[in-house]
Amino acid sequence: MHDIVEMKKAHPCGTNRWKIIRMGMDIRIKCEGCAHSVLLPRKEFEKKLKKVLVKSEE
Repeated sequence: MHDIVEMKKAHPCGTNRWKIIRMGMDIRIKCEGCAHSVLLPRKEFEKKLKKVLVKSEE
């Protein structure tokens, strides 16, 4: 939760930084540039994830 991640494809707003705001069977990520949120199934999220940029302190 609350990690900042980089996905393989950038968001149309030009930013490639996403914050994880919900985890479970589905993962909700929020764009750091325009604050748009996307809900992805866990399997799809793991496939599209490139790397974790900032680890949360929790």
